[in-house]
Amino acid sequence: MIDIISYIVIAIGIVFMMFGLFGIFSFKNFYPRMLASSKVDTVGIVTVLIGVAIRHGFSFFSAKVLLIGVIMLILTPLVTHIVTRSAYLSGHPLNEDDNKKE
Repeated sequence: MIDIISYIVIAIGIVFMMFGLFGIFSFKNFYPRMLASSKVDTVGIVTVLIGVAIRHGFSFFSAKVLLIGVIMLILTPLVTHIVTRSAYLSGHPLNEDDNKKE
């Protein structure tokens, strides 16, 4: 029974990442794509890691997997913010239309 639940949680994470990938391509500007990719990565990978931890039960391996999940939960939005801020500070336009006017 635990195996079925873990496979369902892993499948939910993978499906979320697949739909998020299509959502990223629906945006045409850099900044909305960065926002969407941050959300998809964070939620998708943490869901998959929770499924893996459920699959292996209470063990040292599942504790390491959950620790990786916590690190990903903290670092993914932080890195996305750093990349987006550096793009903004380097002069990347907020809209793609701003490039076409020049």
